[in-house]
Amino acid sequence: MSKHQIRLLLTDFNSGSWNMAVDEAVLEAVSAGQQLPTLRLYGWSPSAVTIGYFQSLHEEIDAEVCKKNVVPVIRRITGGGAVYHDKEITYSFIIPETHGLVVKDILASYKQISQGVIEGLKEFGLDVQFVPLNDLIIAGRKVSGNAQTRKQKTILQHGTVLLDVDVRKMFSLLKVSDEKIRDKLITNVEERVTSLKQQLGKEVSFVDVQNALITGFAHAFDAAFVVTTLSPEEQKRALIIEQEKYANEQWNAMR
Repeated sequence: MSKHQIRLLLTDFNSGSWNMAVDEAVLEAVSAGQQLPTLRLYGWSPSAVTIGYFQSLHEEIDAEVCKKNVVPVIRRITGGGAVYHDKEITYSFIIPETHGLVVKDILASYKQISQGVIEGLKEFGLDVQFVPLNDLIIAGRKVSGNAQTRKQKTILQHGTVLLDVDVRKMFSLLKVSDEKIRDKLITNVEERVTSLKQQLGKEVSFVDVQNALITGFAHAFDAAFVVTTLSPEEQKRALIIEQEKYANEQWNAMR
């Protein structure tokens, strides 16, 4: 049987504004039929906070603390909550709605695309479960959150896999009105969130997890990967999108 061709982009570590701009530029290229359905794997440098499209930056984020710690805040085009991107690997999977490889139903498509992550983490002997709407858990604790948008008749789903997690650092960047509430929230999240380091009892490298996710998505989608870099057109478009949107305070503080 012939395998499904999926483009593979390994873009390593970049700023948050560039990461989000590249995702959108690739979505446009895939939507226009200029590129194959695409799996992109990447990291964040420096660390950053992203907020969901519908969130209020001023209500969710302590802008002064973020500024003091040189942690940029970027508004995503996908929904969901605030995410602190630090020691993690992020994937984006971009495919036309009409392609047929991914089902049209939103909940079912979340599960189907997340299966690539589940299969990848099996490479480490981990038993990962999908919990609707968009979480992946190990032994009842969240190791991956995912978000999706559909634009130009194209699905963009991206999500994180936590290599390690610093809940206290994360909450220092979020706006919580009361110290007692903050402490309760930290304790609660520490009990509900985990990382590969915690589950495996050792640090695991970005490259090792990247390779595992490549294997996982290949299994989940019976995929033959076509390894490429961003095209000159995508590079140019991403630069424009970054300046107009993700590096623009007007966009990031629009709510």
